[in-house]
Amino acid sequence: MEMLEIRWHGRGGQGVVTAAKFLTELALAEDRYFQAFPEYGPERMGAPIQAFTRIADRPINIRTSIRNPDVVAVLDPTLIGTVNVTDGLKENGYVIVNSPDHPETIRKALGLESKPVRVFSVNATQISLDTIGRPIPNTPMIGALNRALNLAPLDQVIAFLKKSFGKKFSDDIVEANIQAVTRAYNEVREG
Repeated sequence: MEMLEIRWHGRGGQGVVTAAKFLTELALAEDRYFQAFPEYGPERMGAPIQAFTRIADRPINIRTSIRNPDVVAVLDPTLIGTVNVTDGLKENGYVIVNSPDHPETIRKALGLESKPVRVFSVNATQISLDTIGRPIPNTPMIGALNRALNLAPLDQVIAFLKKSFGKKFSDDIVEANIQAVTRAYNEVREG
């Protein structure tokens, strides 16, 4: 991988910034270079926000937001039709959406029928409700994104999650997040 650029779309309170940072911490554990940073609009719960992740095998000297991402991750499907989430998406890029809808339905909603991009969906909100007990889709989206991009073996992501979350959260919360990542990894669909 020369450099992978991911643009995250969601709303305040969904863990968009946390997801972007988690991936960079995973990259650090693999001795890669990384960046993660948010771009806020109105800073309030529920407001649309973006976050960005860059992962590379060499130092990263770019200091701007990502305008032409390799990957777009959408944590809130209500942004589709409101925000142009695929703006600037590279040819042969990836779109991963938190949605119970089939990826082909999402492809049509995004106007990507004739574009060479890979579209994935996972019901991250339902997974987070089932496992964590709260509608925070960021952890399941990490599992889905990891599967779609084949970033790291699932057991490595789980080990890192245990180490990272174990410093901040109880064992029950860590285990619930592991279940969320694992379910999303196994349930993500491509269309």
